[in-house]
Amino acid sequence: MANTPSAKKAVRKIARRTSINRSRRSQMRTYVRKVEEAIASGDQEAAAAALRAAEPLVMRAAQKGIVHKNTASRKVSRLSRRVSALAK
Repeated sequence: MANTPSAKKAVRKIARRTSINRSRRSQMRTYVRKVEEAIASGDQEAAAAALRAAEPLVMRAAQKGIVHKNTASRKVSRLSRRVSALAK
């Protein structure tokens, strides 16, 4: 248990950041899932639109430290490749 005032404040800050990070991570995963569902349905236009919506959220999550920069780039790259493969 936190005893000093600074430790108590740190606990409050951590709790606040955790809830924000959890929300951002959840939102990112939701948008990535929408892209994957559009890919599974085979609708190239819907998949491309979903990817355009998801990409900024994934990259913002990386910027905020929720996922690693390389992880975000890898996710976007793989989704982009799958969406472009639908056009063929």
